[in-house]
Amino acid sequence: MDRFTRRRFLEGSAASVAAMGLGVSSLRGQDWARKAMDKSPRRREWVTVKHDGRAVESVIAYPQSRDKAPAIVAIHEIFGMSDWVENVADEFAAAGYIAIAPDLLSGMAPNGGRTKDFPAAEGGGMGGPVGQAIQKLPPDQITADLNAVADYCKSLRVCNQKVCVVGFSWGGGQAFRFATNRKDLTAAFVFYGNGPDPSAIPAIQAPVYGFYAGNDARINGTLPQTQEQMKAAGKFFESEIYESAAHGFMRSGEQPDAKDADKKARDAAWAKLKTLTVKYK
Repeated sequence: MDRFTRRRFLEGSAASVAAMGLGVSSLRGQDWARKAMDKSPRRREWVTVKHDGRAVESVIAYPQSRDKAPAIVAIHEIFGMSDWVENVADEFAAAGYIAIAPDLLSGMAPNGGRTKDFPAAEGGGMGGPVGQAIQKLPPDQITADLNAVADYCKSLRVCNQKVCVVGFSWGGGQAFRFATNRKDLTAAFVFYGNGPDPSAIPAIQAPVYGFYAGNDARINGTLPQTQEQMKAAGKFFESEIYESAAHGFMRSGEQPDAKDADKKARDAAWAKLKTLTVKYK
């Protein structure tokens, strides 16, 4: 990977945390997300996806349907696998997807653990153990992990062989980057994440949908350039900005103390995602 790509990868990580202003410890106490999952009627389980000597611990949720369904790979924020991410997988299952959310920190924690096995740190964010570990993840390893879980889903008899990707903040940038690396993606959904290295954009085959917060100048400042680059390469990129919403609104809009703008943006984004589910099913 060249210097430009590595720098963009790290800057995206830093911006994600700065924009959210949240720590790892604050994301571990998500009782509201855990309670929502406990009430879910859908089947959900943890699976170990192995490839190239790695074991990627992933949560997978299944829709309540006898019909074959598309799969979606959900990429977590820079805070790693949280209760909210598990709940998001369940929500995508409710929308009709076989949803898999890999813990990309699998094997990277002390004693070979994953996100939950990192020590909590006051202040968290980029300075915390989880943020630091994610910054050090080799991009090629991330791509290999995502390819492995996508292939795992395609191997399931209940999958209709269509695979989408979705990511949030740091994960949003990774979802966009994954679209440059996997040619058989059906669609990519990018939530408030940076665009990929411009030189990689011509490799994108899937339509890309972007979801952005109105109060997110750092990320939105790069959006016109990404739109221009996608258009110049003849790629489909449709984006929407939810006015007054803050970075991270898909999570913050679901919290019990959610601000109205974030809740409204989350509801609108989910409504759009559900229409796209029908389109790409």
